[in-house]
Amino acid sequence: QVQLVESGGGLVQPGGSLRLSCAASGRLFSIATMAWYRQAAGKQRELVAFITTGGSTNYPDSVKGRFTISRDNAKNTVYLEMNGLKSEDTAVYYCNFRVGGSAPIWGQGTQVTVSS
Repeated sequence: QVQLVESGGGLVQPGGSLRLSCAASGRLFSIATMAWYRQAAGKQRELVAFITTGGSTNYPDSVKGRFTISRDNAKNTVYLEMNGLKSEDTAVYYCNFRVGGSAPIWGQGTQVTVSS
């Protein structure tokens, strides 16, 4: 079974940057659609970014231009580069793994706190 290990969360000042990593076990990474979601306190979990097997990406307006998702298939790792962080970005960030029509697999989440 695929397992996801996230890292890179922490406390950062407004306007700062942070890079999240999600390492996936197994050998299906290259055919999986990977995504980052986040859930702020008292809010619904929302999509932050996704990247397809072909490298296509998509972002909601809230993070577009500030966040960048990328993947390294050789390392079975997906990244989320976050720049120009705002307090509104404070949330638990979750890595998401999906192959075909199967149920998604989630990481345990990593806390990102943007505060001065």
